[in-house]
Amino acid sequence: MNIRTPEGVVFSSMLASPVVRMLAWVVDITAVGVLTMAIRSVLLLAAVVNVDFVMALSIIVYFAVTVGYGICLEWLWNGQTLGKRLLRLRVVDEGGHRLHFNQIVVRNLLRFVDSLPLFYFVGGVTTLLNSRAQRLGDIAAGTVVVRQPKIDPPDIGQLGGMKYNSFSDHPYLEARLCSQVTPSEASLALAALMRRNELDTPARLEVFRGFAEHFQTLVQFPQEVTDGISDEQYVRNVVCSVYRLNGTAGHASAHDREQMRSKQE
Repeated sequence: MNIRTPEGVVFSSMLASPVVRMLAWVVDITAVGVLTMAIRSVLLLAAVVNVDFVMALSIIVYFAVTVGYGICLEWLWNGQTLGKRLLRLRVVDEGGHRLHFNQIVVRNLLRFVDSLPLFYFVGGVTTLLNSRAQRLGDIAAGTVVVRQPKIDPPDIGQLGGMKYNSFSDHPYLEARLCSQVTPSEASLALAALMRRNELDTPARLEVFRGFAEHFQTLVQFPQEVTDGISDEQYVRNVVCSVYRLNGTAGHASAHDREQMRSKQE
């Protein structure tokens, strides 16, 4: 599936097949079952007080766990549940925008409709007939489930001369950036860096401006981090951070990093 972002950057994502999504669902439904049984075991201790109350509460707990499991994990893990994480799947916005909380809520609430009458029959048929492998919940929420295959880190030498990566001074923001950038985006940005010398100056500036503007919408670094660096260097920093290739600068002491920053300036 090809996605054009609002910034004009086009990248492709591998759609998750119905079979792989079913395997992820098996993992998730098992986790929900284990969690529900654990909570129910605790509630049974109170059955000696009021059995009817405990039974009613058990039904509420099952509904809350079933719906809340998907909503909470997909929000906290940026579109992933336990099953999706194990099988390297992720829920994303079908238009390339950032995934919103209301989209996660809608797709999980409609999960009950997709599961009718049994074993996700409605959702499975819809997925097979839909060109983007979307179930009813995905169609209503405007989401798709994509595969994120593991990408081997490239050789640092492919990026040319190593420069100080100012992003490494903010590990929390750097980690958040790594979770926001998809493997397809990282691969595309890396390819642009490797082929930068094949572009004429206007095209080179335009390409990296588009990449930089897109990455800046994902995570906002402090102004002092981004001041004075070109769009190309910004993209280089992003790629190095995503692939965990910060070189010696990424592991140097604060004093060493300050010296490297001074040399770069």
